[in-house]
Amino acid sequence: MDLTQILRPEAVRVVSAVSSKKRLFHDLGESASACHGLPAAEVTEALLDREGLGPTGFGNGVALPHARLRQLDHVVGLFLRLEKPLDFDAVDRQPVDLVFALIAPDAPGVDHLKALALVSRTLRNGSTCAKLRANTDPATLYAILTETHAHQAA
Repeated sequence: MDLTQILRPEAVRVVSAVSSKKRLFHDLGESASACHGLPAAEVTEALLDREGLGPTGFGNGVALPHARLRQLDHVVGLFLRLEKPLDFDAVDRQPVDLVFALIAPDAPGVDHLKALALVSRTLRNGSTCAKLRANTDPATLYAILTETHAHQAA
């Protein structure tokens, strides 16, 4: 699995500020609708439901919210770089500014686990996160995310 298989260039955005986690999930739902044709309200609700099980902020300013939808047949991703970090109840209590959301099929299989592992590995790389934080152009952010994985795979 490769990040280019789950993340499209148009699914990468820079957001100046969001007021809450709920608002962030609403924005992710809208992005999923625009980029992948998914029902925005269902994506938002699925992300909120999953977050209710436990926070998906895994530390160092990074969050990996994820959810499942029955109408999908493959994993899709959305990436947001927040210009103003958001309190996310992360494990290290640090606010989040890098958000990579994954929406997976609601069917048995390991693709969602592979995607979570891939994104987690990518965003645990301090150098990659520093580059993402130093840039505000969505095309550059997409290149950093997808290029990093290509180098790791080589």
